[in-house]
Amino acid sequence: MNNPHYYCVIMAGGLGTRFWPVSRDSRPKQFLNFSKSGKSFLRLAYERVRNIVPEGNMIIVSQERYREMVLAEVPEIEERNLLLEPCNRNTASCIAYACFTILKRDPQAVVLVTPSDQVIEDSALFRSTVLDGMDYAAEHDVILTLGVLPRRADPNFGYIQTDGPLKDGRPVRVKTFTEKPSKELAQVFIDSGEFLWNAGIFIWKASVIAGELARYAPEIAAQWNGWEQFVATPLEREYLERIYPDMPRSSIDYAVMEKSDLVMAIPAFFDWNDLGNWDSLFEYFLSDDKGNAIKIGGSSLLNKVEGSLVYSQRMDRMVAIRGLKDYIVIDGNEVLMICPRDEVKDLIAELSLPEYEKFR
Repeated sequence: MNNPHYYCVIMAGGLGTRFWPVSRDSRPKQFLNFSKSGKSFLRLAYERVRNIVPEGNMIIVSQERYREMVLAEVPEIEERNLLLEPCNRNTASCIAYACFTILKRDPQAVVLVTPSDQVIEDSALFRSTVLDGMDYAAEHDVILTLGVLPRRADPNFGYIQTDGPLKDGRPVRVKTFTEKPSKELAQVFIDSGEFLWNAGIFIWKASVIAGELARYAPEIAAQWNGWEQFVATPLEREYLERIYPDMPRSSIDYAVMEKSDLVMAIPAFFDWNDLGNWDSLFEYFLSDDKGNAIKIGGSSLLNKVEGSLVYSQRMDRMVAIRGLKDYIVIDGNEVLMICPRDEVKDLIAELSLPEYEKFR
């Protein structure tokens, strides 16, 4: 039987800009089907955790404008467990909102926080790892982060330096966080044997993270002043619309994780894919002897194509390519993107120009 004091928060309010042009402001990546299973990221995340905590303790945090998309993917979510921010202010405010909501219900709550854009194949090992972490957090005032044993020197991930053995799965103290190092530095990290990939999955008591937010992110805590009177009441929506315009944009990593003395890492041994950009999707779908990653819904004719990602979900379109190496070809509804794989980040950055606003 699941512990009645265990809760899960799924963060599903991001914009997914690094997956442009398939992920757009109007329908970001958490609602799209990038996985091999044919299910959206959000649906996969929900199914992954529903056997870990009681169903009534599963919470999704998204934005008001994505309400109907969330309900389409997870129609069984209880109304009180769908928390909708007026706008995106990064993960610190999202986590504050969820944890204050939970804390008001259950002062003893232990909370698992997970993104909605990951693919984890071994659900049984994920479940046992998380439950061990929740049991530990229930007995200790700690902030736990899951760290995945790295498989390669990947500059697209954050890295956690630990102070202890990584092979037995027990929580270890965290020494440093490094966000997206160069490939050369990432290799140094791997060779040292002290580093884990930062999975962005957290476990803590709701009361502990509330205290650490107040201590290390007072500018965010100040915006939530008086939350006890408004959260989970008929006045909540008006309260959120009042405080969010001035809410600082801050990640939980920057606001708390990099500063707190309570942070520990749990080495995780399950197969983990953080599909945060086209590079990571390339690795995930890598499928043929020419080093290509191909996901095409309709017909295709590919000749002399090497080291490339080709993505099209349109059943009514044939994709024909000849003589392409180390490129990315993405066929979206309104945008066709063709770009060298190592220049995608620069191309997407140009979307900030006013003339491209309608295509964001």
